[in-house]
Amino acid sequence: MSTLSEPLAPEGLDAWRRLPVKQQPEWPDADALADVTADLAAQPPLVFAGEADTLRERLAAASRGEAFLLQGGDCAETFSELSADNIRDKIKTILQMAVVLTYGASMPIIKMGRMAGQYAKPRSSGTETRDGVSLPAYRGDIINGFEFSPSSRTPDPRRLLEAYRNSASTLNLIRAFTSGGFADLRLVHEWNRGFLRNPAYAQYEAFAAEIDRAIRFMHAAGADFDGLRTVEFFSSHEGLLLDYERPLTRVDSRTGDAYDCSAHFLWIGERTRELDGAHVDFFSRVRNPIGVKLGPTATGQDAIGLMDSLNPDGEAGRLTFITRMGAPKVRELLPDLIEAVRADGRPVTWVCDPMHGNGFTSSNGYKTRRFSDVIEEVRGFFDVHRELGTVPGGLHVELTGDDVTEVLGGAEHIDDHSLGRRYQTLVDPRLNHQQSLEMAFLVADMLRVS
Repeated sequence: MSTLSEPLAPEGLDAWRRLPVKQQPEWPDADALADVTADLAAQPPLVFAGEADTLRERLAAASRGEAFLLQGGDCAETFSELSADNIRDKIKTILQMAVVLTYGASMPIIKMGRMAGQYAKPRSSGTETRDGVSLPAYRGDIINGFEFSPSSRTPDPRRLLEAYRNSASTLNLIRAFTSGGFADLRLVHEWNRGFLRNPAYAQYEAFAAEIDRAIRFMHAAGADFDGLRTVEFFSSHEGLLLDYERPLTRVDSRTGDAYDCSAHFLWIGERTRELDGAHVDFFSRVRNPIGVKLGPTATGQDAIGLMDSLNPDGEAGRLTFITRMGAPKVRELLPDLIEAVRADGRPVTWVCDPMHGNGFTSSNGYKTRRFSDVIEEVRGFFDVHRELGTVPGGLHVELTGDDVTEVLGGAEHIDDHSLGRRYQTLVDPRLNHQQSLEMAFLVADMLRVS
């Protein structure tokens, strides 16, 4: 059995320090940062090598059309919202969506949370100005506070340790919820039946009735196995803050490979995917499955360069491309990317992020998205893959288990005026519980015909 430790690092693991690195805070006290990162390096890993290897196998199946990824959770986790109820409700939402998608796809759904580490966020500007006062931008609770004051906005390395402790607590609860009766398929389906009692969702009743018949058949046939009662659930976050990711990197004593043990799956954002940058270099040297966000400026050449850097040997499940084009552009821009990757021949897992390309500011000043645009980007993603004969491998969604009002539309018709009722996000708007389940039913229909 292999163990994870921090012996001599594999050659080159710290090469990123000599490269251009974007979206990092300006820490005011280098000695305090060094003390914190040394403390982090001595902490137990949050995840284990074998778990990351299992996820890589699951994502390889998704790249072949034998599984489908559902990745969901907060835009940015916050320390103040760390509670058993919040974690439970996010898991519950993802599990409910997964039941619907499993039936629609007739294949396993890989369940992954944007949880237990999604504390850092890239920003378009390093500063924020209010009433003539400029302060560092809020970069997520792992770096600084949201309150607009000098003390709150000054980056504080002690927050890295708090993020680690909170992530450990979150993972502990995730494992408890998903390994016990809470994740039982029959219970989750009952939750979905409760959702459908709202007349707004009557259009999905026939689909839900099919699932109900399938579950009753399994029960009548005496089916009772672990797959009904427990689920695999993986953690993920954007690997943005390298002063957090590097100290949590461990070496597998059996193979000598490095694993970033802050999460099972890390992704590189649209703003930090430069081929000669620090993020691509660092994540090229760890064995976790890795994702890269590709926006509307991404080219086929960019995609091939990322494959050369992050997965030169073409290992299935190692590299996931998460596309975020925007609903009006996805059918125009996605084909060239897919064609370039297909011509190369090395496998990738294609995943749709329908959230980040569809943001705008509402008439009353809220940063929001339209549910219809989110669904249209997913539909375009499936249409392009169907036309090209390639595999749509998953969905990456910002969501919450709460009854927030942050995204316009859906069957409950959230409008501009409604946004102010329960707009709670500190960064980007999320689908609420009802919108997330409505999305699952709509995507399940797409999966049935893809």
